[in-house]
Amino acid sequence: MNESDRAYDVVVIGAGPVGENVADRARATGLSTVIVERELLGGECSFWACEPSKALLRPVVARADARRVPGLAAAVQGPLDVDAVLAHRDRMAAYWKDEDQVDWLDSVSVDLVRGHGRLTGPRQVSVRTPDGSIVRLSARHAVAVCTGTTTALPGIPGLDGVRPWTNREATGADRVPGRLAVVGAGVVAVELATAWQALGSRVTLLVRGTGLLTRMEPFAGELVADGLRDAGVDIRLETEVAAVRRTGGADDEVRITLADGEELAADEILFATGRAPRTTDVGLESVGLTPGAWLTVDDTCRVTAVTDGWLYAVGDVNQRALMTHQGKYQARIAGAAIAARALGTPLDDARWGAHAATADCTAVPQVVFTTPEVASVGLTTHEARRTRRRVEVVDYEIGRLAGAQQYAKDYRGRARMLVDTDRGTVVGVTFAGPGVGELLHSATIAVTGEVPLKRLWHAVPAFPTISEVWLRLLETYRDSATG
Repeated sequence: MNESDRAYDVVVIGAGPVGENVADRARATGLSTVIVERELLGGECSFWACEPSKALLRPVVARADARRVPGLAAAVQGPLDVDAVLAHRDRMAAYWKDEDQVDWLDSVSVDLVRGHGRLTGPRQVSVRTPDGSIVRLSARHAVAVCTGTTTALPGIPGLDGVRPWTNREATGADRVPGRLAVVGAGVVAVELATAWQALGSRVTLLVRGTGLLTRMEPFAGELVADGLRDAGVDIRLETEVAAVRRTGGADDEVRITLADGEELAADEILFATGRAPRTTDVGLESVGLTPGAWLTVDDTCRVTAVTDGWLYAVGDVNQRALMTHQGKYQARIAGAAIAARALGTPLDDARWGAHAATADCTAVPQVVFTTPEVASVGLTTHEARRTRRRVEVVDYEIGRLAGAQQYAKDYRGRARMLVDTDRGTVVGVTFAGPGVGELLHSATIAVTGEVPLKRLWHAVPAFPTISEVWLRLLETYRDSATG
């Protein structure tokens, strides 16, 4: 075997956080492992999504909170220091360099091949390296596709000619556009609208539907919409983009034609209209799968349509839960499952077993870093009703808490808890309000642990903190049951 032909126990395609974790878990059990990456090690999250976007948002949220603190508000009324914010963003994105990630791979004894990896048959991967040579990899036990997703751009006339922003351009921009149009209503749309409005853009948010964050509880989207409007964002609901064009010349602006004939102008236009699997050119056709498709997996993240069980799809690419932390969770599960199968040890793929990604279907946590923040885990009211779960909905206004009043003047927020009335457990929680992101893990533990409400009464929240909302939710549920 020469330099171009190498055999490993496990081959991982994609070195984002998900692929890195699959490789780490497999290697930790003694399996020889190689990872293939055509861009930067660390992937979308590290360089074009989570890290840079939250670096942009942290000063925005901190200033918004400070403006509601007596004695501090007057000191933070001025504009943000844009250069300092962008410099902080650059640091958090490691200046778009991945040397630290390479050093980490070396420290855990995972090999790296840089280049574009494609399946060429069962357990076979071909990598075209940057210098044009080919490296052929074979896997004794498993290949894991961890290539993530890319922005799903709509088929709007003129789109190719306007140089549209996606999350990559929006998180990496080195200047503030005077006017920014954002198309979308989900997490990326509202977070980046929040960031760029605070940095000085005049943001117009174009939404096809009737509200924001429609996969969450309705009150969450309503509170975020109120926050965006208060900040100066122009939100256009039930608005569809029919065509776009860039004028060029000195103005070089984007002209946006809406379905009702109205025309808007912007300096840049950001599309945050969903994600598509990055599987178009990874060789799926060589193993009987459809290029560009999502990859359906079982709870161990093994692709169900491939015989012999050697192919895994982990993270966003399997469409189970499109968030970095959930993909890393899947990676820990999948890495352990690959090792168990390879080493012939017992496989525990029952519900909540060591080799089952049960949380994907039961307890997916998410924080939206807007003003106010939104945090949720488990079922929403809509999902509970759709699946015919017997739940009681318990609401509480967070601003009534002493801890909330200490946190900020005129605190406005809401909490919702869904109680499974048959089992007496919490199956869903949503918080919306300043600072609620740090409440989420307690909710995640309650949902994942299926903690009985009668035991939660003994989890005493400290006074005066916003976490006292847990006591108020329990009291509200008790009073509704007895009243």
